This record gives sequence, C-alpha cells and structure tokens, in this order.
Amino acid sequence: MLRHKHIDQICCIVLALTLFLSIVFVGTAALGLITEENAMGYETRLFDQSRVHTLDIEMEDWERFLSSCTTEEYATCDITVDGEVYRNVAIRGKGNTSLSSVAAYGNDRYSFKVEFDHYQTGYTYHGLDKLSLNNLIQDNTYMKDYFAYTLMNKMGVASPLCSFVQIRVNGEYWGLYLAVEGVEDAFLQRNYGKNHGELYKPDSMSFGGGRGNGRNFNMDDVSEQFGFSFGENGVEGDAAIAPGMNSVPDWSNMPQMPDMTMEQLPQNVDPAQMFGRNDGEGPAMPLWQPDFSPESAGNGTGKKGGFGGGFGSSADVKLQYAGDDPANYTNIFSNAKTEITAADQARLIASLKALGEGDVSVVDTLQVIRYMAVHNFLCNDDSYTGMMVHNYYLYEEDGVMAMIPWDYNLAYGGFSGGSAAAAVNTDINCLVSSGLDSDRPMAGWITADEEYTAQYLSVYEEFMAQVFDSGWFEEEIDRVTAMIDPYVKEQTAAFCTYDEFRMASETLKSFCLKRAQSVKNQLNGDNTPVDAAELDLTVMGTMNNRGGFGGRGENNDSGFPGNMGGGFGGRGENSDSGFPGNMGGGFGNFETPPGGWGDMQENTFPFFGGQGQQPSDQPSAQSSAVDSEQAKQAERQKAARTRSDFSANDTGRNETKTAGNAVGVACCMGLLSAALVGICLIRSKR
Repeated sequence: MLRHKHIDQICCIVLALTLFLSIVFVGTAALGLITEENAMGYETRLFDQSRVHTLDIEMEDWERFLSSCTTEEYATCDITVDGEVYRNVAIRGKGNTSLSSVAAYGNDRYSFKVEFDHYQTGYTYHGLDKLSLNNLIQDNTYMKDYFAYTLMNKMGVASPLCSFVQIRVNGEYWGLYLAVEGVEDAFLQRNYGKNHGELYKPDSMSFGGGRGNGRNFNMDDVSEQFGFSFGENGVEGDAAIAPGMNSVPDWSNMPQMPDMTMEQLPQNVDPAQMFGRNDGEGPAMPLWQPDFSPESAGNGTGKKGGFGGGFGSSADVKLQYAGDDPANYTNIFSNAKTEITAADQARLIASLKALGEGDVSVVDTLQVIRYMAVHNFLCNDDSYTGMMVHNYYLYEEDGVMAMIPWDYNLAYGGFSGGSAAAAVNTDINCLVSSGLDSDRPMAGWITADEEYTAQYLSVYEEFMAQVFDSGWFEEEIDRVTAMIDPYVKEQTAAFCTYDEFRMASETLKSFCLKRAQSVKNQLNGDNTPVDAAELDLTVMGTMNNRGGFGGRGENNDSGFPGNMGGGFGGRGENSDSGFPGNMGGGFGNFETPPGGWGDMQENTFPFFGGQGQQPSDQPSAQSSAVDSEQAKQAERQKAARTRSDFSANDTGRNETKTAGNAVGVACCMGLLSAALVGICLIRSKR
C-alpha cells in the first residue's frame, strides 16, 4: 500500500475528510444537534405540529362501544393514521371525571386511549405503544394542553408530545382532538433510553386520574370516608363543622355581606395575621380550613390536608417521607407505571427521606427547576402544587427523582375560579398555591435555598426570553388558532360554540401576554400588578359549568365543592348555599382585587389573595405594607445578584463541558490525522 503510486493523494484526501468530519462533529455537538435521546420514529410523524393530522377509526358497533365508554373497557378497532393502517388495535374511553362530564353536556364525545400493543406484543405506531386522544372538554380554547406540553418541551422538560388530529369514525367526521403521547414505555425510552428507571403517577383522590388511578372514584365514597354528605343546605356532617361549632351552619341563611367602602373597613388589620400565611406573601389562607384527611376529619384545623394543605392530603402524594414501610406509600406504589420490586420501593423511599432532610442530590435539579418555572407561569392549581395534589408523574432512576407534567386543561387560572387579576399576577416566588412550599418537598427545596432560588429565577428569565421576548408565542398562537379554526367550525357535537372558541382563544392569548408582563415585572423587582380587569377566565372553560371546582354557576342552589355561586373562591352569583364557597355562598372572596389584599375598590371585600397596595388615603394601614415591601425588595435584589452570579457560573460550566467534549473528539481525530501525516512522511523518505 505504501508503494502505491497515488499514496500521497490518498493520504491528503483522507486527511482532508478527517478534518472536515471533525469540524462537523464538534460543531453539531456544540449546537446540541447530537443528543442522547433515542429517536423512535413517531416524533416527526404524528407529532408534527405544523398540521392537523387525520385519524380514522373503523369499528363495527360504534354505538355500543360509546354506551360502554364509562366502564373503560377495551374494544377492538382498526385505526388509520395519516393513511397508515393499523389493525386489531385496542381503544377505550378515558378520563374519569371527564367521562361523567361528557354525559352532563348531553353528547358522547368521550376522550379515548389507544393501545397499539394491547393485543399484539411489540405492535406499535413507529415505536409508539400508547396514545391518548383528548376531547378538550372544559377547554374552549382547544389549546391549553397543547401550549402547556409544548412550552415544557421547549424548555427541555421531559414532557408528552402532542398534536391536533381530526377524528373520523367509519368515514364520518367525529371532531377535533388533541393527540397526546402516552407517558409509558415509548415515552420512557424516547427520553431516558432503553435502560430507563421507574415511573409512578401518585394520586390519592384521583379526580380524573384515569384507569388505574381512581377508576372507580365515587363522590359518595368520599363523603362517607371524610364524614360529610350533601343535603338541602349544601354540605352536612362532621367535616363541615368548624372549631368551636356544635353543628353544621345553615349556609342557606348565610347573611349577605354589606356593601363596604374603604372608610368602613378596619384600618389596623394585618392580613398576614388574620389568615393562615404568616409571611405576608402569596395567597393568604384562612385560619380555619376544613381538613378532609381521614385521620382528622371534622377537626377543621387545616394544618394537614384540607383545602389549605391540599385535598390529596396523604403525605405520599405530596412526596413527603412517611417512614420506611412501603405500605405508607400506597398512593405511589399502587400507581406504578413500570414493574417495580421491593428494591425499587426501598430506593424511592430512601430518596424521599433524603429530600425531606434537605439532601437535593436525590433530585434532577435542573429538570425540576425548569418544570417548576413553566408550571408556575401556567397557573395550574389542579396539580402537585395545588389543592388536589395530583396530575403529575414521578420518575426515579438510581435514586434521582424528576417531575413529568400531565393534564393542564384547567390551567391559566381555570381551576380556582378566582379573578383574572389574581391569576395573571400569581407570585413567581411562591410555588405552592395551596399551603406552604415546604409542604411539597419537590418544590420546597427550590425556595428554601438562595442558590436554587436564583437558579430558578434565572431559568424563568431564560423561559421569558425564548418564548415571549423572541415573539415566538404570539406567532405560534396565531398560527395554531388559524390552523384549527376550520375544524372547530365544522364540529357538530362540541363542548362550546364556534364563537365561544374564537373568544376563548383571544382570551388565552391576552392572558398569557399579561402573565408574561407580570412575570417580567416581578423578575425586575417591580410588584406593580398588571391590570387584567377586562379578562373573564370562565370564557376559556372551567372545571364544570354545572358544578365543580371553579367555573361559573349562576343560580346554583347548593354547591360542593362548587363553582362560582357555591364553591371554592371566585365570585358568587345568586347562590343560595355554598361550602366552603364564596360571597353568595359561604366563605371566599367576592372579587379578589388585582393586588390581592389591600388594593381594594369600593364595595369589595376580599377574603383571599396576597398582600397588595393600599390606597394613598390610608396611611395607618399602609405603613406595615411598606415595611414588608421594602424587605421583599431587598430579598429580590439579593436574589438577583445571586442569580447573576449563577448565570455566569452556569455558562462557564456549560462552556467547559462543551469544550471538554470538543477536546476529546479533536484528540481522536488528531491521532488519525497524525497517523496519516506519518504515512506521508515515510512515503516521502522512500
């Protein structure tokens, strides 16, 4: 070979090719184009978000299948995805509360779960084994889940892929759905590789938890377990008795709050002392909150579970350490999505214990911080950080835990039913909306440590820059709205009218832009609330327009957990009875003002909300607020300095890591180049 007459030319060509490949490899690595994810194939097909896909379902007895959807039993069908036929596929109804809600709307447009491998092991759609088809109930915008998952993915959070599909059944248009990647085997392999860790979907109450997570949920069972029942006066039973009361109050005779002006209100009240939160920040919780945990039903302390600590009051769903016995974690282990062993249980328990003791080495810190930043922006109280303490997946590998998002159809302030101003101006420094951050260990470690708080705020800034400062969000929501518009218009059995969709989509856009402005203000240390008085969150869809958490329930006679007019928070309209309710039906707020407590207009009397700005004509009440504001301002400035230091250090670490990878590749290529040069030198001497 060395004596080949063209050896010099061959060596030069190989050398040039080697150098070219070195540059390409190092360049793509630096740009992040080479990843460790396991490409499956379905990502760029069904989950191409640039168009509305077509999914045809062929089934002999569709009507019979619909009549059995509430049982969540599988049936056989053929499915065609964008022209590709898949036979003998399993399909069932899904959704628990949404299943029952569909009937309340008077139609049969259920959500579905599709399993390609249910009858045939290894049978997939380009690697995808499970697929959810969401009917977008309670979402008049059609885009709440879409943007939640898309934003999570955009920020590098392991999150389900999604896209819009038009479903046709036996050749006839059925409706516009959101196709969502199942968080199961294919998802785990795509995000974590074949040798992935364990997956759980912790859930105690399991409202909407899906099959295996509260499939047999019944509100009557909850009533019996927690000691209350529904009567003509709303909630009855021991759980409805506040401390010091001997019987359940008759909510129907609840006196109406009189119209009160600022001059008529007490001026020496510290809202932080009146209500449960004693730090003066974030949503203030009332001193008395019903506790629906089994061990304390009826004591009404609210110190564990209840509405202040979360409806899902079990320690395990909050990811708190509850001892070494796996039996104390049934809400986690009974909802495992992977096959687990005793060793897996012990490892997770050890991680929860370590986290409870302040050891964050058991957390994928950057992943969870990114999750919490996007999650906080989305204002989703129907979640781990909210009242229900559910709608999340827990991933654990080698003792390290991470969060995976799920179910955001009641985000953007849609679950709580409060004012738009309160949602838009949600505190970015308070991660838990129901209780204290320390009550949820997977969130509390961030705000408990200055360095991690700074990292969280830095990630938040990165999120704002990528999504809003770049103009991406406005372009994307306009594009998606225009893309799905004709499909929404064509539907005949939707949960809202076409005009309601148009109004809802505009409201969603306005909400997100106002929320972005509020976040930017807070990141810059400016706590001036963004005006959102013109927004009506109920336009975007609520938990249940006929009763439930949040939503608008005009002329509702009795509501529990209730909606506007009889339930938790929000504005009560013509409600005769509600518990714990709001004005017009129990406790709660008539209309939480933009700044929370303190920024009050005439004839309003807020019960919930954070500490806001007092009018200038109330100096006595304003002094304590000023002191508190100055203290918070100092903390924010300190965090900003730390955040700046963190950003510089983080950039340095990333550059070092990239440089290290590049050096390694360059060394390998350099050795090959040196060998070729050596061959050329030997050849020239001969």
